[in-house]
Amino acid sequence: MDIELKKNEIPVKKSFDFVDTIRCISMIGIVYEHSAVLWGLKYTSTADTWLQIMAMQFWKFATIAFFIIGGFLINYKFTEYTPLQYLSRRFKNTIKPWLFWIIVLVMLNLLHNWILHVKSGDDLFSGMTPLGYFAEQFRYILFESSFWFILNFLICISILLIFKRYLYNLWFGLLWGVVSLVYSVNLYQEWFVTHHSAALFGFVFYLWLGVYLNRYYDKVMAFVRQFKWSWLIIINLTFFVLSCLEVIHLVNEGSNDQYNTLRISNIAYSLTMFFLLLKIGSIKFIDRKLTPRATTFGIYLIHQILIIRLLPEVFKWNKWNFTTFSVVENIGYSILRFAIVYLLAFALTHVILKTKLKWAVGGS
Repeated sequence: MDIELKKNEIPVKKSFDFVDTIRCISMIGIVYEHSAVLWGLKYTSTADTWLQIMAMQFWKFATIAFFIIGGFLINYKFTEYTPLQYLSRRFKNTIKPWLFWIIVLVMLNLLHNWILHVKSGDDLFSGMTPLGYFAEQFRYILFESSFWFILNFLICISILLIFKRYLYNLWFGLLWGVVSLVYSVNLYQEWFVTHHSAALFGFVFYLWLGVYLNRYYDKVMAFVRQFKWSWLIIINLTFFVLSCLEVIHLVNEGSNDQYNTLRISNIAYSLTMFFLLLKIGSIKFIDRKLTPRATTFGIYLIHQILIIRLLPEVFKWNKWNFTTFSVVENIGYSILRFAIVYLLAFALTHVILKTKLKWAVGGS
């Protein structure tokens, strides 16, 4: 089935009242995932292990859902602007804030080192030359932190722009779906490293899927509305359990990336969760009180800085040694960390939006 995009064809804009709800819920999941302390911990009890995995797996749909909703939102932009115009707008609204907060984090890390240098004489540049120190800082932040996904998102958009003439061809999306599955298989074969920064093209499919779903929104929603709640919940629970089982299997296989987003079971779980969120639709409290349209990008940019620089200072006493906590305590600790990070990032974004620095959180 090939559907060619005509040069002068501009889709009729519609009101997608569910978009902000999904965007907000996805960001909550992403911030929770990054704030959690359950990563890499091993419990001897089977029940504890299952509690740990379920607490982490529940939100693992968030990244894929965020890419899908991102594709949903950019569909019209692809028809309204030339590729150069669109990328120019993206630089202003995305790259500038992204670079700004990376520099802020580098400076905060240097300030932290300077305080340790003054207090205890630690080397200011961690045993490296100043040039080497800053190079390593930028490398770590870009490839090891959540800042990577902004660049990944832009790369995915650029790929869709380059192949814009094939955007609504089903075979084009399926091709990128196969590419995503290569990363799923690689978790077992290890043809290349499984780190998230290696999944350079693994998320193109989900961005394309959002564009495609937007294109056929009426048909998609007609199908969603007639789908029974009971069956949808059963399907979601099934893929949730399968995702947990795959985590256990990967642990037994000796994988160090058992929670990888591109696990085949997690892809299925993420897609069915997105389907469930479509059926739920708009949640008025989220849309009105959490204002995701205005705050989501700022929360994403700021939350990693709070995790890296603030949380270690808030929880620096020995009583917060999570390696000695039970699994239930660590779930509670993770929720506490999430609440601090999300609420503070939300508040800071709101404050910044009222200043001349509003561009730094995506404001115009």
